[in-house]
Formats: sequence, C-alpha cells, structure tokens
Amino acid sequence: MKALVISGGGSKGAFAGGVAQYLIEEMKKDYDIYIGTSTGSLLVSHLALKKVDKIKDIYTSVNQKSIFSHTPFTIKKKHGVETVGINHFNVLLNFLRGKKTFGESLNLRKLIFNSINKEEFLALKKSHKDIVVTVSNLSMNSVEYKSINDFDYDEFMEWLWISCNYTPFMSLVKKNGCEYADGGLGVIVPIEEAVRRGADVVDVIVLATEVTQLNKLPSKNAFSLLTSMFGFMLDRISKQNIKIGKFAANNSNAILNFYYTPSVLTTNSLIFDKHKMQNWWHSGYEYAKLKNKETSQLDINS
Repeated sequence: MKALVISGGGSKGAFAGGVAQYLIEEMKKDYDIYIGTSTGSLLVSHLALKKVDKIKDIYTSVNQKSIFSHTPFTIKKKHGVETVGINHFNVLLNFLRGKKTFGESLNLRKLIFNSINKEEFLALKKSHKDIVVTVSNLSMNSVEYKSINDFDYDEFMEWLWISCNYTPFMSLVKKNGCEYADGGLGVIVPIEEAVRRGADVVDVIVLATEVTQLNKLPSKNAFSLLTSMFGFMLDRISKQNIKIGKFAANNSNAILNFYYTPSVLTTNSLIFDKHKMQNWWHSGYEYAKLKNKETSQLDINS
C-alpha cells in the first residue's frame, strides 16, 4: 500500500500542496492512505478526491480573517520587513469572554465545512481510501488518529478543524469530556502511523528544511518569544518523529521518499499572506519536479 504523509506547518502548507500536485497530476501517484497533521490535515481530503485546483484556490487566497475570528496578532511592515506584535485588545477580550487561548479560529472551522461538502465526504468514504488526521488529547496526554471511516460528516470535519488548532494562539476544543488541540503538539510528521496502517511505500512532505538553516533574531516581545519557544519545541518533535518513522519503516521494509523545503519559508507560520502562499505553492511544484528529475537521472546512470 502507498501512503502520503504531510506534516504540520501552518501557512507553509501551500508548499506541500505544490509538491502533492506534482506527485498526483504529473507522476500519476494514487495513494491508499493519506495522513496529515495540522495544515496537512487540511490538504489530504482534497488530495484524495483529486480536487487539487480546489484546495489550491483555498491556500492561495486565504488571509488572517479567513482563519481567525479573534486574531491575537498585529502585523506591521516597515522597510519591507514584517513585525509581529500582540493585539492586546483582542487578547484581553478573549480572556474576558472566558476563553483559555489568546485567539480563536472559528473562521477556519467555517472554511473547512464550506470547503468539503457532504457529497464529497461520502465519495471519500466510498473510495475505500483511509483519510487520517492527527489530534492531541491534552487531557489524556496522548496523540489520537481520527480516520474518516469511523465518523460521520459533522464529526470528521470537527476533528479536521481540531487538528489545525495551534494552541494557545488558536481555539482549544472540549470534546467527549477532553480538551483537544493541534496534532502537531505531539506528532508533526506521522510516518510511524502510516507504516502501522500497512503502508510499504510512503511519500513524506516535511514543511521544514532538512538541516538547520536559521539563526533567529532576538525576541522583540512576549509573543515573539512564545512563538520562538514553540518553534524550537516543534522542530525537536519533528526530528524525533522522523527518526521514529525511519526506524518503523526499516523494521517493516517500507520505502520512505522525503520532500523537505529547500529553504526557510517563514519564521511564523501563523501569518497567512496569500501572495507568499501563491509563491510557495509554485515553489513546491517546481521542487518536486526537480527532485524527481534528479532521481530519474540517477536511476538511468546507475
């Protein structure tokens, strides 16, 4: 069985979309298992439906308002450089409303329900493809994988939204008596789960560079420090996930094909700039094209 795994990465998901478009449309790859975390969860359903143009339109047209119902950030541009600060009014308002997070992502929930209708959902279930999203159960201190085969339309869309909620900047969701958040808090690159579900060939899109290419500037405010800390922790989690995934694949004789970002796309993946995301989608497509041409050339030469 073949699997496509897409890591978390917020707005960088546009790059993953470009890579996946090339794999599906040009290389004619068809997968039995699609597993995503966070932004990867947003992509996998449309990719399984082969509706690449539809998800491309979404990723290359969204902005902050498309995602946040209460944004915790302010974004200022000076001399072409973006500075992210705290939206004190929105953060205070959210706390006064009894919320536990700095921001709310109810607009993303609407976007998800509007982007996949019930007919498309039923078509996915009939296709016998396994569409899986990753969520973090904070109450039980565990990671859970939610398959489309186990839920109805409303339930699965809710899990898909939960998978993308990067707390404490986005919504914290209470469901089944537990608090749930972004799957990336536990597993960013769910290779091991793909192998566990029987995949023997896995294409893995990792929304980070293969080696560290960035020396971050000093934090300018509390949010800047918090995002840097989360970035550091998620980077370590990602590397650990990849090591575990390689170990699982080796034990099961599964083949892993990795697609990393060739350069650092952004230092804050919660900033959704449609122009940058348009460029990242194109870059992902061209990168996959170049990588597979190089692989084909090596095969010929050997």
